[in-house]
Amino acid sequence: MPLDTPPITRALLIANIAAYLLQHVIGDTLLIHFALWPLGPSPYGDVPGFEPWQLVSYAFLHGGFTHLAFNMLALWMFGGPIEQLFGSRPFALYYFVCVVGAALTQLAVLHFFGDGYQPTLGASGGVFGLLLAYGMMFPHARILVYFAIPMPAWLFVTLYGGLELYLGVTGSQVGVAHFAHLGGLAFGFVLIQYWRGRLPWKPRRILRR
Repeated sequence: MPLDTPPITRALLIANIAAYLLQHVIGDTLLIHFALWPLGPSPYGDVPGFEPWQLVSYAFLHGGFTHLAFNMLALWMFGGPIEQLFGSRPFALYYFVCVVGAALTQLAVLHFFGDGYQPTLGASGGVFGLLLAYGMMFPHARILVYFAIPMPAWLFVTLYGGLELYLGVTGSQVGVAHFAHLGGLAFGFVLIQYWRGRLPWKPRRILRR
């Protein structure tokens, strides 16, 4: 990774990669205890079900190398510029608010509309929050879609968010936590607006951009 990768972004990259390697050493034990399980009693005798720490721990587990690779690429691409802009401590707060917000959104959707009892895992909720922040803070920066098609960041975020909503509502892509992604976007937007002083509750720190 580049030497100028900011410290929290670098630490998140290392932690996610280390957790993925640990998954291969320990096996399903990590998923049983640290993935995000739905609310309510578990139908499986070896799965204790939901625990509060899973609101954070699920974001360090991944379902495969491709899942990890795409999330880490996005974390590296968007996390660095946002951490440099926000500062390390606000960046860490922002990232984990998006992670927890994504988890709460996913739990709510599964509780009221879910079918089955499956875990949620991956850093995508936090990553989508970073993508939202990048689109808001650097709206005219160019993002290469499929590494070939340039698109303004604000447009990319808008279209991607719309696609996630469509896929989530229609259930067109089974096995992907689209509403967790939307939760990361929504909670990130609210926190940025709070920092900007655009909510009834005024913050100590206000983003000027």
